[in-house]
Amino acid sequence: MTPPTRAMVLAAGLGLRMRPLTLHRPKPLISVRGRTMLDRALDHLGQAGVTRCVVNVHWLGGMIRDHLAGRPGILISDEGERLLETGGGIAKALPLLGDGAFFALNADIVFEDGNRPALLRLADAWDDARMDALLLMQPTAMAFGYDGPGDFHLDADGRARRREPDETTPLLFSGVQILHPRLFDGAPEGAFSLNRLYDKAQAAGRLFGIVHDGGWYHIGTPEALGEAEAVMAARESSP
Repeated sequence: MTPPTRAMVLAAGLGLRMRPLTLHRPKPLISVRGRTMLDRALDHLGQAGVTRCVVNVHWLGGMIRDHLAGRPGILISDEGERLLETGGGIAKALPLLGDGAFFALNADIVFEDGNRPALLRLADAWDDARMDALLLMQPTAMAFGYDGPGDFHLDADGRARRREPDETTPLLFSGVQILHPRLFDGAPEGAFSLNRLYDKAQAAGRLFGIVHDGGWYHIGTPEALGEAEAVMAARESSP
């Protein structure tokens, strides 16, 4: 597949666990090794050929608007006074994203490419006839800042299956994905989680995933920020 040229970056969260750093700055504008999380996400998208990117805003959204003022191809989707969550935020922005598949990235995680850029690997794996959602999965054993039971299993053909409540799985959802607008057909109004649509796609056999082969960092607390920077520095300096 030719990589999508449009993308959604989810940047509207409150970043409560990152306080006090996020009292006066939205989490996507926190710098990690000299570059904000938001800029890192946008850099990945630019390298993949994305020419239009919709960024949703809520908490301290004016700061994000100002930060992005010099970047071409950026459209802002303002959620106003009420957070719409992941699903509702993308649903609101769909008129700006066009009719085809698009990238969607969380702006509050940091990832590093492996041997081939992760977004191009997703585009290579996308099959419009079979898929409504293609998720980049991160091995839990290689995920910085994560100690949970995982999110999904991947079948031999790449279909994703959510773990049962009493199960563990070695894969978590990385916050990086390709979605098709048809996934949102019949979606509710207002705020809702993308998990609702993943369940719908899974039931239809149209939820897929691939495994990430690079670095991935969940920076959930101020303490984790310094730890993540140290790990990244070590990775960058290793031969």
